[in-house]
Amino acid sequence: MTLLVKNIKELLQVRETSVSFLSGKAMGELPAIKNAFLAVENGIISDYGIMRDCPDETGFDTVLDASGKLVLPTWCDSHTHLVFAGNREGEFVDRIHGLTYEEIAKKGGGILNSAKTLQNTSEEDLYEQSKTRLKAVMAMGTGAIEIKSGYGLSLEAELKMLRVIKRLKEAFPISVKATFLGAHAVPKNTDKAAYVNHIIQDMIPRIAEAKLADYIDVFCETGYFSVADTKAILKVGKSYNLQAKIHVNQFTSIGGVAAGVENQALSVDHLELLTASDVQALKNSMTMPVALPGCSYFLGIPYTPARTIIDAGLPLALATDYNPGSAPSGNMNFVVSTACVKMQMTPEEAINAATINGAYAMGLENELGSITKGKLANFSITEPINSYSFLPYSFGENHIESVYIKGQNIG
Repeated sequence: MTLLVKNIKELLQVRETSVSFLSGKAMGELPAIKNAFLAVENGIISDYGIMRDCPDETGFDTVLDASGKLVLPTWCDSHTHLVFAGNREGEFVDRIHGLTYEEIAKKGGGILNSAKTLQNTSEEDLYEQSKTRLKAVMAMGTGAIEIKSGYGLSLEAELKMLRVIKRLKEAFPISVKATFLGAHAVPKNTDKAAYVNHIIQDMIPRIAEAKLADYIDVFCETGYFSVADTKAILKVGKSYNLQAKIHVNQFTSIGGVAAGVENQALSVDHLELLTASDVQALKNSMTMPVALPGCSYFLGIPYTPARTIIDAGLPLALATDYNPGSAPSGNMNFVVSTACVKMQMTPEEAINAATINGAYAMGLENELGSITKGKLANFSITEPINSYSFLPYSFGENHIESVYIKGQNIG
């Protein structure tokens, strides 16, 4: 199948040579071509350029006219908990009445609330709920997504979540990465040390044997899992070829960032609280910092200090943290807007963070994240808009008109 998109007002994130990720000042550069075309063959980007060099459209199965519209790579959402059961709207009201996230967790809410609901939900029902969410985020321009387990907190329930993720991966054309997050919280009435041993001795081997996960994650945070717990879990995960991606520095800085870098974590996510030593630990590493502004917005907690990270010459990715308790939205357009409004990121930085850097945070930088010949033809076409700055400027609205995954319009 061949596809030609012509008369593109502006083709964004065009890179002749694929880059792994962008850091520091390079994040402020967004290469683009005005009055452009894009050609696709068998789901792969085959050519692009200015309209003067556009090939004869009679050689294509489908031709689209994108006059007045922008074309950009689909969003790469590298941190979600999209597979969950039910919702936690009651906790939303509790926070309005003054309870903190930590206080809600101590009285049986939070992650433990979601775990109880999920354990009582059938695998088929869980799949149907998750399928609906995945369709919705794809329609808003997401073309690659990482989905974590972690609302099971028992071997069987974690396996159930990961099987659902696998079913989504098989049923949809979108690129899906699975992460095992058994160390999301300690189950009620359970000794933490015993639970960590259970993760190490029972969960990881079973999950690795079934080939249900690409990555392993730990919530390294005060009141959840210590740095020592994190290192122990990541070490065993690595022995089963599960690369690390960790939750860290959401509320406190306890040395988790350095532990992530030490264990070659692909990404360290949250970072709402960041110290000078954390920044230093990230320098000269291949670990991607990931900010989750939707979580900060919803919980009313500080935002990841993007300017500190970028101005230190580091890279930064953006993701939704889509989950029922602290970020119940998978809208990457809102994330990009919030990063500009609340984190002082420029539109160029935010788009880079949500495309090529997000792709790197999922190990997909060679396949997605930029308009590069040979990469998958995952791209979005906007409505007619003035410029790409209008995307974050017009917050709360979705200006993605159509989404193509591997060259196919997903509707």
